[in-house]
Amino acid sequence: MKFAFSTLGCPNWEWGEILATAGDLGYDGIEIRGLGKELYAPKMTPFLPENIKETKAKMASLGLNISCLTSACFLFADEDREEHQKIGKDYIDLASQLGTPYVRVLGDANPEPEDDVDIDLVLDNLLALADYAKGKDVTILVESNGAFADSNLLLDLMNIVNRPEVGVLWDVHHPYRFCLEPIEQTYQTLKPYIRYLHMKDSVMEKGTLVYKMIGEGDIPNKEILQMLNQDGFNGYVSLEWLKRGNKNLTEAGIVFPHFINYVHAAIGNNTR
Repeated sequence: MKFAFSTLGCPNWEWGEILATAGDLGYDGIEIRGLGKELYAPKMTPFLPENIKETKAKMASLGLNISCLTSACFLFADEDREEHQKIGKDYIDLASQLGTPYVRVLGDANPEPEDDVDIDLVLDNLLALADYAKGKDVTILVESNGAFADSNLLLDLMNIVNRPEVGVLWDVHHPYRFCLEPIEQTYQTLKPYIRYLHMKDSVMEKGTLVYKMIGEGDIPNKEILQMLNQDGFNGYVSLEWLKRGNKNLTEAGIVFPHFINYVHAAIGNNTR
């Protein structure tokens, strides 16, 4: 099992600070979702064509990888379909250049299921991206959010697509919180397709969702980590701390060390 954090958690950090923190704390990867004011990864300074070689060399010297490029490519987009296909293709190209294995896309807009989605539209857009990704050593990951927090619906989509270029990003929070799925049920349902995890924690207070640091909410993250460890999962578990959208959340300088210590303690890893 490998561990990463999303740059959502440190929206004001410079690239050098992100690299130094990840290296010093013993993370394996960094998930890219925003860098300063820039949200579009292909336009971020470290990932411009003239800087990619230097960026890869610096990360290699620290024992780090870009674990995932987390895009805002919407598979459910109809009117802006061409724009979102371009986003997906740009991210696939960048991932291929960086040696990054995964690009996250979304089959629904929001974390919580709200409206029905056009499954046929999602399928068509996903298949088009799968065709584009063929031969590029990049896997497109559909996140378990919105309507697809229902693991059976996400499984149906995966079974229909049935392409090696497509897999699942299991956001462990959403099926448990919004669909009341036991973690074992979600894992066993999606296991053949799970390539990557998002981990977060929360509680419900007077009907309102409140995000908490890992271990301070009631999402069974410890049990998830132990289940994955016992099953020999060797992919990435990434902390998705939603600081960019919620300035009141605790600062990354506290949260990132807390998470890496929590996960190693959960799986009984005393080598750090």
